[in-house]
Amino acid sequence: MPITLDQLNTASLPEAVQLLDGLYEHSPWIAEKALLKRPFASLAALKHAMVTVLNEAGTAPQLALIRAHPELAGKAMVSKSLTAESSNEQNKAGLTDCTPQEFAHIQQLNAEYNAKFDFPFILAVRGPRGQGLPKADIIATFERRLNNPVDFERAECLRNIHRIAEIRLNDKFGFEPTLGNAVWDWHESLAQHTDPGYAELGQLTVTYLTEAHRACAAQLQQQMLDCGFDEVHIDAVGNVVGIYHGSDEGGFPAGQPQGETLAGEQRRRAGEKTLLTGSHYDTVRNGGKYDGRLGIYVPMACVQELHRAGQRLPFAIEVVGFAEEEGQRYKATFLGSGALTGHFNPAWLDQQDADGITMRDAMQHAGLPASLEAINALKRDPAKYLGFVEVHIEQGPVLNELDIPLGIVTSINASVRYLGEMVGMACHAGTTPMDRRRDAACAVAELALYAEKRAQQDGNSVATIGMLQVPNGSINVVPGHCRFSLDLRAPSDAQRDALNSDVLAELTALCERRGVRHTLDETMRASAAPSAPEWQARWASAVNSLGVPVHQLPSGAGHDAMKLHEVMPQAMLFVRGLNSGISHNPLESSTSDDIELSVRAFSQLLQQLANPNS
Repeated sequence: MPITLDQLNTASLPEAVQLLDGLYEHSPWIAEKALLKRPFASLAALKHAMVTVLNEAGTAPQLALIRAHPELAGKAMVSKSLTAESSNEQNKAGLTDCTPQEFAHIQQLNAEYNAKFDFPFILAVRGPRGQGLPKADIIATFERRLNNPVDFERAECLRNIHRIAEIRLNDKFGFEPTLGNAVWDWHESLAQHTDPGYAELGQLTVTYLTEAHRACAAQLQQQMLDCGFDEVHIDAVGNVVGIYHGSDEGGFPAGQPQGETLAGEQRRRAGEKTLLTGSHYDTVRNGGKYDGRLGIYVPMACVQELHRAGQRLPFAIEVVGFAEEEGQRYKATFLGSGALTGHFNPAWLDQQDADGITMRDAMQHAGLPASLEAINALKRDPAKYLGFVEVHIEQGPVLNELDIPLGIVTSINASVRYLGEMVGMACHAGTTPMDRRRDAACAVAELALYAEKRAQQDGNSVATIGMLQVPNGSINVVPGHCRFSLDLRAPSDAQRDALNSDVLAELTALCERRGVRHTLDETMRASAAPSAPEWQARWASAVNSLGVPVHQLPSGAGHDAMKLHEVMPQAMLFVRGLNSGISHNPLESSTSDDIELSVRAFSQLLQQLANPNS
């Protein structure tokens, strides 16, 4: 029989410890110390209590816990001396059925890993969905993590141990994150669509109005209808728009989707409000499955639950899958959300992609009107909206390192970007003394080091030279030209401007010292988008109700919420990512348990809005 929280909360300490036996390999002390914090309001609260115990234990107990774990497909498996839990997990991942070649390779990896780190490789082999990782993924992860620094890898082992304990705890309580699993599966299904040239490589790339992009839009449209949205349509720029009507709109009982045949704006009563939410479904090249798309699917799951329950809220919910945010095919970043705020640039229509196809032609080929009149008609009236909220994978390491599943965004950072060129003197690398050189590449390198050091002084400021190219460079020539990019970001406009001023002043000074000159063109400047305090508070209340710690953090990345911020209050919820929170990368991922919590947090936010005085 599954354990219940009430049973755990009321049991004696020895009985409760026994109920949680086997969560952490040969280490019952973690559960025992966590149980001192009873009663627990939720499984999430219990999970975090155990995370806290281990975080506070110190290095020696943490290493002892890691070393208490068996190697993957190691001696303990061969001798059948694994714990029942470990045996079940390795079996689900197929490690008990390795070919001789796979087994030999894993043994070699075990030996190399132990020699480098002095503890065994730990991986939650049941994976982010809980059903077991493919052996190929396990081996690839093993090989990749061999290159990590020791301290980082020790922390990564602990994070995987907590994930193992989370899955074991779910098993003990008979809990399955059904909503998280559904959203996770939706991501997998949508990821089948990818642009030509990338599909053959197994890479995910969906750029604006390609066949893969249009297939994603059609799939999202059908999924929204299946979830119970009343109206779903693809608008003039390719946004997928789904509307779930509120209880006071009249004439549309739950379970009767109306499709796109009737205009929602005409049906809405005067003064009726709508909550706007969503994110983008395009990707960077060879990107991840969750960036943007999580912010579409989480509210879709909430609408599906409302529809199943036959529940209407006193406001409408509008979910938008924005067609373009990344600026990959055309340099028109935030095209989808910008159309809703009235900031579509007419000049974009004449932009050409790498194949010479204009955006206008691409729109017409996709069956879109490609007319400014139709695009301008997409502009939303802010007076009709409560605000905009967006769920997004964090795209960074903070939540992952803290072992916290959700985070509340305080502000989207201000940013400024430049493209520049340093000009010195090309000369012979062997005959030119070091004090006679005007090395353009070294000058850019010095700028990069200064920018790194200067940004670290602020806290939450970042500076990046992501492109550094020596045209026609040669091994025996001192670089006379060096092209570079410069990206500066900070939580506020004032902090960004101070960082910008100092970096540009240093650029001028180092050019004078080194006898080089530079050109610098500003290519983008975006103001900070602070989250509305009342919406941050709603997210905080929703997260707290789940028994999850409330953690606030800024967003260094840009999001569609930045555009909506220009016309209405906005606030974002971050969801922890795996693999150090990596994003814009095939390793981008999240667990179905964390996704489940984000769905429940969104549902809590909806109920707060529906019942503000409860």
